[in-house]
Amino acid sequence: MSEEDTTETLSGAQIVVRLLERQGVRRVAGIPGGSILPLYDALSQSKSIKHVLARHEQGAGFIAHGAARSTGETAVCLATSGPGVTNLLTAIADAKLDSIPLVAITGQVPSAMIGSDAFQEVDTYGLSIPITKHNFLVCSAGELLEVIPEAFRLAASGRPGPVLVDIPKDVQNERIEVTRWPQFGRRAPTPEADSGAIDRAAELIDSAELPILNLVGGVAHSHGAALAVQLAEKAGLPTVMTLMALGTMPVDHVLSLGMLGMHAARCTNMAMEECDVLIAVGARFDDRATGKVAAFCPQAKIIHIDIDRAELDKIKTARVGIHGDVKDALGRLLPRIRPQARARWLARVGELKAGFPLRTPGVGDLRTPYGLIRAVADRLTDEAIVVTDVGQHQMWVAQTYPLRRPRQWLTSGGLGTMGFGLPTAIGAAMAQPERTVVCFSGDGSILMNIQELATAAEEGVNVKLVLMNNASLGLVAQQQAMFYGGRIFSSRYTVEPDFPTIAEGFGWRTLDLGSANDPGEALAQVLSTRGPVFIHARIDRSEQVLPMVVPSGANKDMIGD
Repeated sequence: MSEEDTTETLSGAQIVVRLLERQGVRRVAGIPGGSILPLYDALSQSKSIKHVLARHEQGAGFIAHGAARSTGETAVCLATSGPGVTNLLTAIADAKLDSIPLVAITGQVPSAMIGSDAFQEVDTYGLSIPITKHNFLVCSAGELLEVIPEAFRLAASGRPGPVLVDIPKDVQNERIEVTRWPQFGRRAPTPEADSGAIDRAAELIDSAELPILNLVGGVAHSHGAALAVQLAEKAGLPTVMTLMALGTMPVDHVLSLGMLGMHAARCTNMAMEECDVLIAVGARFDDRATGKVAAFCPQAKIIHIDIDRAELDKIKTARVGIHGDVKDALGRLLPRIRPQARARWLARVGELKAGFPLRTPGVGDLRTPYGLIRAVADRLTDEAIVVTDVGQHQMWVAQTYPLRRPRQWLTSGGLGTMGFGLPTAIGAAMAQPERTVVCFSGDGSILMNIQELATAAEEGVNVKLVLMNNASLGLVAQQQAMFYGGRIFSSRYTVEPDFPTIAEGFGWRTLDLGSANDPGEALAQVLSTRGPVFIHARIDRSEQVLPMVVPSGANKDMIGD
């Protein structure tokens, strides 16, 4: 507790709001309901916290994602009990897999009714255990003075993630005297990496002939991207990025090999096959990146740096495992390695890039997926934030958009949640109103959370939503065509909504590129206009994301390019 003396009689709900204010929270997203109304009543009296009224609790969770992912700061979402909680769980699970710092505060039925199957009662505590870093069921108003700061500390410390605080209605209403306020929850100091492990890693890098630097999501979380680029430049390291790390090294950097894994350029996965030392930074060795694990980097000695000790040796055995904060570890590793040009290895990598590049057919034609994405990128600066939903469009954007800075790229990696894009874009736009946020979505994904068009219009956010419409679940249909004998089942839509008209009905400005006289000029105009704009583009159903690693296959066995 701090030494700041005060004597006030406050309800549990008022205590929560005061603690959020003291924590520096300025925005929360949610939907009210009976079990959390005391908290909403207290929130209505706050002069510093803005409430964003989502249209679905999952939308509220992803609005918080947008703020947290784009800034690195812990964000807050609210939901009532029962269906409010169960609707929110997908966003919480997504945050757990992608290491996003969230605090979810939920209402619960009164304490005396817990376990009685009361109206809108669910076991929030039990349901959320597997998908949170930690959760709390608060039993008294006094506990809130410890629980709320602790929730923020846990969410931000070590490997970030979601923390849930479930507060029964009677606890929200309980009044107590508060004489001292606690310190706000801070990120705990990170463990210092073992100096011996740092020295062994430096020796291994210095002696390597064919090393590759593998940047993963933890690089962005730790604010270590600049140091990672310095390491690559000093040691002459060709660099690959996972889906979650795109932008941590500019894609057009001379050492960049772009994205690895399932939909990488063939040259990237081929270089990984040849490397003799892999420096994996902030990695959990996700199967979409590694392909068949036993065949991933078969000749490489692995240096693995991660804040989460549990990730070391979990999937791939490391020759050198370094437990610690990525930024700190990179900062201590840099002065220990010697500068190297590695001309022969970089020449070999150049041969692979020239011989097996990523092919982007139609990139000059705005009517194709690659051409549309490149046209959008050409009309925006690097200050833009790029958000995607999940599916073919996500992979096309990952392959094509020239991402050049950390936290420019927001996508659902671990859980792959359709419906992620629009609400996440809203949250990012509200957290960083000076930036343009462009969200690429598909017709399958947008329908998952299309109601958040109303939230975006109400808030006037600067979001440009590019809908790539092929009237299908494109990536599902692609896999059915490739691996299920061409039997396309339940992945093609026979009824197509009129998306531009729907968006207009929600209050968005719209552009249908298919009916524009000069699509390029029309696109430039709407992208430079502030406020929400819905851009509709028809995509041919036959378009596929290529190349592709066969599911459960080795990365070297790519097809379709």
